[in-house]
Amino acid sequence: MPCLECPDPGTEEGGRWEEEKKEDGVKWMQLEHRGPYFVPPYEPLPEDVQFYYDGKPLKLSLATEEIATFYAKMLDHEYTTKEIFQNNFFHDWRKEMTSEEQELIKDLDKCDFREIHKYFVEKNEARKALPKEEKQKLKEEADKIQEEYGYCILDGHREKIGNFKTEPPGLFRGRGEHPKMGMLKKRIMPEDVVINCSRDSKIPEPPEGHRWKEVRFDNTVTWLASWTENIQNTLKYIMLNPSSKLKGEKDWQKYEVARRLKDVVHEIRAQYRKDWKSKEIKKRQRAVALYFIDKLALRAGNEKEEGETADTVGCCSLRVEHIQLHPQLDGQEHVVEFDFLGKDSIRYYNKVSVERPVFKNLQLFMKNKDPTDDLFDQLTTHFLNKHLQDLMDGLTAKVFRTYNASITLQEQLKALTNPEDNVAGKLLSYNRANRAVAILCNHQRSIPKTFAKSMQFLQEKIDAKKKQVEEAQEEVKKAEDEFEDTKDAKAEANVERKKKLLKRLEEQLARLNVQATDKEENKQIALGTSKLNYLDPRISVACKCPVLLHLQLGTKQLELPEGREVLGQGRVLCHQCGLRRNR
Repeated sequence: MPCLECPDPGTEEGGRWEEEKKEDGVKWMQLEHRGPYFVPPYEPLPEDVQFYYDGKPLKLSLATEEIATFYAKMLDHEYTTKEIFQNNFFHDWRKEMTSEEQELIKDLDKCDFREIHKYFVEKNEARKALPKEEKQKLKEEADKIQEEYGYCILDGHREKIGNFKTEPPGLFRGRGEHPKMGMLKKRIMPEDVVINCSRDSKIPEPPEGHRWKEVRFDNTVTWLASWTENIQNTLKYIMLNPSSKLKGEKDWQKYEVARRLKDVVHEIRAQYRKDWKSKEIKKRQRAVALYFIDKLALRAGNEKEEGETADTVGCCSLRVEHIQLHPQLDGQEHVVEFDFLGKDSIRYYNKVSVERPVFKNLQLFMKNKDPTDDLFDQLTTHFLNKHLQDLMDGLTAKVFRTYNASITLQEQLKALTNPEDNVAGKLLSYNRANRAVAILCNHQRSIPKTFAKSMQFLQEKIDAKKKQVEEAQEEVKKAEDEFEDTKDAKAEANVERKKKLLKRLEEQLARLNVQATDKEENKQIALGTSKLNYLDPRISVACKCPVLLHLQLGTKQLELPEGREVLGQGRVLCHQCGLRRNR
């Protein structure tokens, strides 16, 4: 595990992390960058775009107006229909109003944002309708910003930065039913930002008239800048791109720990099964929790960020109310029904048939307890992770999650991939394998609000392509009839030409159908998180990742498929595999 066929750590792909070893804890010797790119200042609404209160137009102060636009932009979103979102927004909005505005604006139901919403919808449509030349200018401007702020010099090498822009101000959404949704995300200013670079580098200059909160020279961390966001009071960082050497080295080490787990996982499983019958309740609870972490890829829990108020839990912090036991359900025995809010307030709901000793232990743990009591009342994450460290150096609950995600991908790829499929079919199989991992790890997302519209657009393209295929089939039949009559070489060549066109159109139609299937299946599943954080990229290589296969086939294509990025010198980075290949 994760992949028996994947490159050995001593080969070129693994061994490149062995270069230039530094002292323990030292990440770099030289780091130079431009600092973050700040969101441009707010542009006031045109005079003819009005906010209305109680049916009357009302001129707002600049700060109040800006926050009003945040809400107006979201009028067609489900969030603005939620009471908690509305209450949080109105509470924070009133705090930013002038005293006169506070006296007047006291009821959100009397606020009319429709004209502002219409303005931004039309502005967005106008941007989409720009002529090609104007769009090219905007792209060039964005590329210029990327070139200036999107790269750093790390130990003499030019490395790409991941998120070089500060988050724009707006309304916090969160995931799931987050209790802080609708609160005001304030604008990040240079005075909020801590810069990290090397002493001998050119220190980034803050925007004119501003200063940095602090400048550090800490080469034991990998972030370039940081600040504290105001919603949950957590630190945010500007980090290197996942394709950078530092990030790659960290990921490689993470996956190597997961690979080591495969050599001892059977012993660990045998141990926790043995502990199900321990005389110590604490050991029994630890063994059952570890079974859930292993089988269901649950997070350990007890890991809330400072300031986090959402009622989120993990395995160790489950309460009695979060599970129901069913001796029999849906034709299965010993079923545990889970229902709780996990990380980022994402609901975890699952019905799982467990082994009989686990079921019996759960009955014991729940006996004479109230719904709000802890299920594992004698267990902490610290106690669990200490036990895991004793079992294997570097082992944590998260390593189990990485291991099980990677092994699931490997098994699914072998089961789903058909060597005879075209590239689109292989990509569909890959995404289905990745989706199995995302479901295991509970990586959900809300259905995009543009989903129905984009599916309709895609269906229109499919219908148009079907018509082209039908017309091409008729053209082939006509050409064949003509050849039957004339038997000359010109007519024969025309038949071949028409058949080639028909084949190309049929392949395009097949790709569109696969795309529609993939889009529908993925509408509520987030595939990106597992790709980036949980899947050993060597599995994709060994199992013939369709993107790499596409590169190896040398298929000529003007536009890169999703998930590929040009690195220069004719080389392409595959985001699914994390490896570089020639185009």
